[in-house]
Amino acid sequence: MPAPPTEAATEPTQLRYAVADRVATITLSRPERLNAFTPRMAVELAQAAATADADDQVRVVVVTGAGRGFCAGADLGAGAGTFAGRGREDAPARGAVGGVPRDWGGMASLPFAALRKPVIAAVNGPAVGIGATMVLPMDVRIAAESARFGFVFARRGITPEAASSWFLPRVVGISQAMEWVATGRVFDAGEALRGRLVSRVVPDEELLPTAYALADEIADNTSGVAVAAARQLLWSMLGQPSPWDAHRAESRALAALAGGPDAAEGVAAFLDKRAPDFRAPLGDVTDPV
Repeated sequence: MPAPPTEAATEPTQLRYAVADRVATITLSRPERLNAFTPRMAVELAQAAATADADDQVRVVVVTGAGRGFCAGADLGAGAGTFAGRGREDAPARGAVGGVPRDWGGMASLPFAALRKPVIAAVNGPAVGIGATMVLPMDVRIAAESARFGFVFARRGITPEAASSWFLPRVVGISQAMEWVATGRVFDAGEALRGRLVSRVVPDEELLPTAYALADEIADNTSGVAVAAARQLLWSMLGQPSPWDAHRAESRALAALAGGPDAAEGVAAFLDKRAPDFRAPLGDVTDPV
C-alpha cells in the first residue's frame, strides 16, 4: 500500500480530489503557476494516493492538471537558491535515505507505484521536470497534442529525482532515457509517443474523455483484486532476473485468487453471457513477489 503522508491529512489546497463512477480523479490545481510543484503538493499527492487506495469504491485513478498545463516542474519562485534551501528546515519530518533527506519528488511519485489500482496520467500542456518524472510510476500515460515533456534537470544543475533513474530506463529503454536526460531538452507529444513515454496522443479536447473511457473499461469489466495482483506482478518483474521468478510469483498469485469469489464470478458471467459483478475486496490482496 502507499506509504503514509508525511503529516496529518488535511483538505488539499494544491490539488482537487473527486470520485465518480468508481474513478478517482486527482487534478493538480495551481493553474496560475502551471501547476508548479511544491512540498505542499507532494504531501497532498501522497495523501490522495493513500485515500484512493483505501477506498474500495475506487477502481481506477486518473491524474491530470488544471488549466493550460500538467505540471511545469518545481516552483522556482525562490530564485537561484530554490534547490539549495528547499526543505532543509523540515528534513527531519521527511526522514532520510542514506543519511540525506528524502527528495520531495520521490515522496510524491512512489505512493503511486505502491497503489493497488491502475493509474492513468492524462497529460495536458507542459510536463517538465517533476511534471515528467511523477507520471513514470503511473501505468498508462495519455498525452494531449499540446503536451510537452522535458527531463530538464541537467540544465538546472541537478540530477533527476522521483525515482526516475529506476523508472525511466524501464519505460523507454536506456538509450532514449539518456538522450532525454543528457540533453535536458523539451520535446513534443509526437516524440514522446515515438519514444514510448506515452501510449497515445489525442486532440486536447479528447484527452479526459479518452482517459475516462479507458478507466470505465477497466472498472466495468475486470476484477479489482485481479487487476491489483497483475499490477504488482508486472511492475515487480521488471527487477527480476529470469522468467522462473515470474513463474513462482504468478503461481502464488493464481493460488491465492483461483478459489476466490471473483474467479467463480468471472467464469459464471462468461458462461451466462452476462456482465460480471465482481465484489472481492482489495484488502485481501498481498504482494505476490
